[in-house]
Amino acid sequence: MVQSEGPTTKSPVISRRRFMQVSAAAGAAGLALGTGASASTRRPLASGTSLNVVCEGGGHLELQSIANLFKKQTGHSVNLIELPYQGLYNRIYSELSNGNVTFDVIAGDAIWIPTFANGLLPLNSFFTPAIKADLFPATVQEAQYKGTFYGVPQWTNVEILYYRKDLFENSTEQKNFKSKYGYDLAPPTTWKQFSDAAQFFTRSPSLYGTDVKADVETEYLATVLQAGSPGVVLDSKGKVIIDNAAHLAALEFYSGLNNQYHVAPPGAAEAGWTQAQTLFYDGKTAMTRFWGHLYRQIPTSSSVYGKVGVAPMIAGTAGVAGIPGPFYLSIPKKSPNSALALEFLHFAYAHGSLGAQSGLGLAARISTFKQYENKKGYENYKAMLATLNAPHTKTRPLTPVWQQIVNTVLVPMLQKSVGSNPNFPALLKTAKTQVETIVGYV
Repeated sequence: MVQSEGPTTKSPVISRRRFMQVSAAAGAAGLALGTGASASTRRPLASGTSLNVVCEGGGHLELQSIANLFKKQTGHSVNLIELPYQGLYNRIYSELSNGNVTFDVIAGDAIWIPTFANGLLPLNSFFTPAIKADLFPATVQEAQYKGTFYGVPQWTNVEILYYRKDLFENSTEQKNFKSKYGYDLAPPTTWKQFSDAAQFFTRSPSLYGTDVKADVETEYLATVLQAGSPGVVLDSKGKVIIDNAAHLAALEFYSGLNNQYHVAPPGAAEAGWTQAQTLFYDGKTAMTRFWGHLYRQIPTSSSVYGKVGVAPMIAGTAGVAGIPGPFYLSIPKKSPNSALALEFLHFAYAHGSLGAQSGLGLAARISTFKQYENKKGYENYKAMLATLNAPHTKTRPLTPVWQQIVNTVLVPMLQKSVGSNPNFPALLKTAKTQVETIVGYV
């Protein structure tokens, strides 16, 4: 599938690459945010005002119960205006650009914050030490741009390992695996164990060990961090590091699952989240590395329903690592109701556990993950906690050209890497030149 170009100064169009594919007034810079208490602890506004919150499908799922409670407790209604991912980006881009803002709150992707920062209300006062302590370090980092906070995390996601318990816990499979590999069959924790298990369960064409998704970049980038890179594509100072040893090791491992071991179904170059999800639901793959929300969305009609186990993301030479996928609530500087919008941000953060009870089942706060981690139906939370807390888990670069890098460099590179006879160092060298051009080095 050909991907559209990321946001540039001429075109705001972006492609939908992230995890949320589900069916489903105060002065601007100087506005004070208080200490992070819920809206009910501060002086209430007159009831009856409505807030417009622009979101996409996943945001609607996560925020509906919070909006209902906000109306009940404050008298203020919240209109959740749902748009497709690309449509949401385009509307925000258009209205912030022309200054005619018709919405009060944005429920937006983390990667948008650098692009929209100039049009958003600074939220530095929200991030007290107590609030920072209850958030994952990467979530705190990605909430800001150039030292200023512009978003309050409402939920986060990360890829973890899913595996079929009916295969891994089968006594015959366990016996045969140990006979072949010399160690017990268990949910893999390392690249080697993952590769071994994927090869063992590949019985083409009815069953494959895993999937390889070359049409999305996040999983490869997690692999880069597992290999010990200090960052993905760019380091903390903005230097292009896409050709370092960790990026090369990750590309060789990631593409090798397809090219060398043939443990993934045909069509890896076109495979993305939707294809991988469908393959796993249909029982065609024994394992998948996928976003944490998948667990609560496995349909009862699926052949693997009730047979799915979860584990932290696999580890490379540096250890476990993932790329967080947070969404943030932000306030436009020209929000028609910025004071009430601020009340809603405090309220939504304080009642974020309601989002954990939604069909998507995600949260932002560490305390919420811990509150639910031992409850039935939330077995994915322990794996998500371990992955999000892993020392090598890091954010994507905080740059307004990130989506352009994804669409025009990373995905094409990955698609070539699963083709015939790829030259991995050459692919990374070309990618480095392309990224340097985008970020303005040459």
